[in-house]
Amino acid sequence: MGRGKRADPESAGFPAVATTSAGVAFSLGRPDHDFFAEQAPEEGRVDRETMMRRVREIADEVGVPLSADLEDGYGEAPETVATTISMAPRAGAAGGNIEDFTGERARPLHDTALGVDRIRAARAAVDAGGEPFVLVGRTDALLVGGSLDECVRRANAYLTAGADCAFVPGAGDAATIGTLVRELDGPLNVVMGLTGNALSLDDLRALGVRRVTVGGSIARTMYRHLLRAARELADHGTFSYAADQISQTDLNELFRYGGGEPGA
Repeated sequence: MGRGKRADPESAGFPAVATTSAGVAFSLGRPDHDFFAEQAPEEGRVDRETMMRRVREIADEVGVPLSADLEDGYGEAPETVATTISMAPRAGAAGGNIEDFTGERARPLHDTALGVDRIRAARAAVDAGGEPFVLVGRTDALLVGGSLDECVRRANAYLTAGADCAFVPGAGDAATIGTLVRELDGPLNVVMGLTGNALSLDDLRALGVRRVTVGGSIARTMYRHLLRAARELADHGTFSYAADQISQTDLNELFRYGGGEPGA
């Protein structure tokens, strides 16, 4: 294509890439969105404008569609979610997810009716913008101890409200995923990498999953190696971590040509 830099997943051959709120936050030295008891709403959280700038930076450097992790839409009100969704295509995103996680331990999920209104507002914003955009409705019910039945109810409500795809993080075993595929009235997205799951992409495809993301798992793996190297150097004064590194030349080639040949 004769372009400049490309992100690692694109150079590996993936037809689309996605941001992760965790990866973006960690790259800026900030925590990811969490329960407010552990992290105050304004304390260190990546704000909407910062996230959109990072989405634009990534979108400008890749040649495949980019889906953006838009967390909770950066506010509870449906109007706020609509504004966030309107900003995403202008930042270069071809899709994005809106979740129902509130950050409050006493009320970890938005009421279903409000969650539906938020997705409906997001759908209206997408339609008003006129640009192709895959709207993903995410429910965090499993992550906060909810039942599978609640996940199905919420996900189907979001699909009815205008989501193109349902996202249920926490569904990681074949039985749960199979139930969701059967019970949902639209495509299912699952996130792998929360643990060392034995299911492969082929397994997920056979189960009927239509979209697979990895969240912050690749970023966390990278930071694990970084922390291990720093601790080895600080605690032992040795450099064995360097035996398993990518060469400077290979990295230069990756970022210069995306892993392909110049001018390809």
